[in-house]
Amino acid sequence: MTTVLIADDQPLQRFGFRMLLESQDDLTILGEAANGSEAVRMTAELHPDVVLMDVRMPGLDGIEATRRIIATGDRTRVLILTTFDLDEYAYAGLRAGASGFLVKDAQPEDLLSGIRAVATGDAVVAPSLTRRLLDAYAHHLPTGTQTAAEQDDPRLAPLTEREREILTVIGKGWTNTEIATRLHLAESTVKTHVGRILAKTGSRDRIQAVILAYETKLVK
Repeated sequence: MTTVLIADDQPLQRFGFRMLLESQDDLTILGEAANGSEAVRMTAELHPDVVLMDVRMPGLDGIEATRRIIATGDRTRVLILTTFDLDEYAYAGLRAGASGFLVKDAQPEDLLSGIRAVATGDAVVAPSLTRRLLDAYAHHLPTGTQTAAEQDDPRLAPLTEREREILTVIGKGWTNTEIATRLHLAESTVKTHVGRILAKTGSRDRIQAVILAYETKLVK
């Protein structure tokens, strides 16, 4: 059973999410928050598996609420909800520690599968969409040519050459299936490599690994 907290300042929006989630046998709603402060407080009290987090809310916005929730080190994961798929706040949300983002007008099945994916530690943003987001907001990332110091970034130091290669193509938006096909590996082997990359770099999920690949300029 996956537990969910809904954080949105629009009562009608919360009602719609509740109706959808309550129709699923494997999802349980623990509560609703009308702003970021309530979301932080209720998350600390209820420890949901997933928080559906709106970005624009009065008082404490969804970005800062996400940052505070993730900073606690709790197991709760945050799924950012945006109005546009390239909302300027989406990148900030991912940097704050969110496990992904969805557009509010997404199909119901996409929202449901997204919640389930986040709950299991996966990313909910399609690799191509993640690449598109980061490309659109590349000005937030370091620029210029890669220096020796960047090549020796301590976050990359524990990785083997193969793992660094796979992190690079993860940053380019390749799926596990594409990595397996193009690098002539079994998909199970790719999954093992990805898991080790996340563990060694301290990345919470695949999206954080993509951001790491950009920050360390494995991907430009």
